Amino acid sequence: MQILVTGAAGFIGFHLTKKLCERGDTVTGVDNLNDYYDPQLKHARLEKLREYRQFEFVKQDIADRVAMEKLFSQHPAMHVVHLAAQAGVRYSLTNPYAYIDSNLVGFGNILENCRQTNVKNLVFASSSSVYGANQTYPFAENHTTDHPVALYGATKKANEMMAHSYAHLYHLPCTGLRFFTVYGPWGRPDMALFKFTENILAGKPIDVFNQGKMARDFTYIDDIIEGVIRAIDHPAKPNEAWDGVNPDSATSYAPYRIFNIGRGHSVELMTFIEIIEKELGMKAHKKMSALQAGDVPQTFADTKNLEDALGYKPKISVEEGVKRFLAWYRDYYSVS
Repeated sequence: MQILVTGAAGFIGFHLTKKLCERGDTVTGVDNLNDYYDPQLKHARLEKLREYRQFEFVKQDIADRVAMEKLFSQHPAMHVVHLAAQAGVRYSLTNPYAYIDSNLVGFGNILENCRQTNVKNLVFASSSSVYGANQTYPFAENHTTDHPVALYGATKKANEMMAHSYAHLYHLPCTGLRFFTVYGPWGRPDMALFKFTENILAGKPIDVFNQGKMARDFTYIDDIIEGVIRAIDHPAKPNEAWDGVNPDSATSYAPYRIFNIGRGHSVELMTFIEIIEKELGMKAHKKMSALQAGDVPQTFADTKNLEDALGYKPKISVEEGVKRFLAWYRDYYSVS
């Protein structure tokens, strides 16, 4: 298949593109290689991807409407996987326009070009951040997502609504994937596991927010990628039983689906830190702090819909996932 992947030099985009190439798909990867975090890591990922003859890279900003029209015209694709976005909750507090430009304007460009070029299937990254102030656990796709606590989550909620309008108006199959705290080799340096590892090895303190009273549904990258690929291979279809009087927000009369992709197991932050300490053989110097603005105390995914519709349940334990990440980290940064 001919697949276009945005954010191909990013953490999830890199792993997805690699997997697609390995199974024989032809992939056009798009990324603007911004400096939100160390661009050298993005370039190192790209070097790995360039080893595949069926991969082609285009440096482009998805918020550039004219450039995106040209891209879709020159690189026609049956499937589009949209992963490019301005990520991070805390960064949105100080750089809101980065989210508006990339996550709203950029996603609008993706949708419209999918329509204009008759793309058969759009799979796009949403986030567990859409659940916002909801405190009914585990988070299920039909729970309310009307109270975002940060702009990042609000933009992802907006993406879901924008996609539904295109599914309704133009019958564009759209599948939104709510990712839960993704981690693993080649991960983002702004994420907790990466920062904890870096600081513990350097003998520096780690920030432990909300006095450690936090929990996350940590989801290993391989589990995320398997879910994405299953969504690519099973485009969204209308739910014939959908009822407008009692609407299911995870499905629609239009070809539209929303899925959580999480481990389905919430891990306490202090337990997570203990796992890292055990694998490193070092104790962390903890700096206890208050809950940060825009953050939530817990995430926890209900994965039943993913299991029922796509036949998959994430399975890598956090102990195994951390072990694999640390092995990569030591190798990549030449740490003994």
